Amino acid sequence: MRLEQRSLLLTGASRGIGHATVKRFVEDGWHILTISRQRFAESCPWQAGADNHIQLDLADIGNVTRKIPDIRRRLPDGKLHALVNNAAISPKTGAGGRLGTFNTELTLWQQVFNVNFFATLALAQGLRDELMAAQGTIINVTSIAGTRVHPFAGSAYATSKAALASLTRELAADFGPHGVRVNAIAPGEIDTSILSPGTEQIVESAIPMRRLGSPGEVANTIFFLCSPAASYINGAEIHINGGQHI
Repeated sequence: MRLEQRSLLLTGASRGIGHATVKRFVEDGWHILTISRQRFAESCPWQAGADNHIQLDLADIGNVTRKIPDIRRRLPDGKLHALVNNAAISPKTGAGGRLGTFNTELTLWQQVFNVNFFATLALAQGLRDELMAAQGTIINVTSIAGTRVHPFAGSAYATSKAALASLTRELAADFGPHGVRVNAIAPGEIDTSILSPGTEQIVESAIPMRRLGSPGEVANTIFFLCSPAASYINGAEIHINGGQHI
């Protein structure tokens, strides 16, 4: 019998992987806090979702820092058992094409890094004591695009995900002595609304399993990494891509 309810803070909960992850943790009775730049959608199937949702644009790092006290107040017993940094943006051209290093403005690079990288660092720093109190875990969502040039993911997105993988190792080294584990998952082509046209060609030519992954499969891996079954996994980046990385 559990003596305390475990708490999850997840960014980017409004769709796709984030939505599936919240549903998986709700099934196990976790207390859920969500962060999104969107307002809470009443169609989301978890209790008290609107009360435990924080509308926040992660591109504004100053605002992220200012929100930390509010997040702390929402944590039962001042403990955070899992921080899942899932929110990310991947801007496209006006026609939906890939943005490379030549045609991505520096201001857009900064916005991408704020959401995909610096917000993760700000939350980890700001909630350090609550994570240590719970002997909790941090999961960062990187990407297969962080290790190779991807035909659809832009340069800023890919570079931010590579930086996030490095940050995961640094956080694992710093948090580890305090009983907090830090890991990353690197999804490949997952069946969500943000898939680009032409993804079916990648499925046929580059994925040994010859299919897309599902958000639920990613959510199950996140849940495993936050469970006692993963108690000696720290500083890892788990590939979830049907073998696309090999």
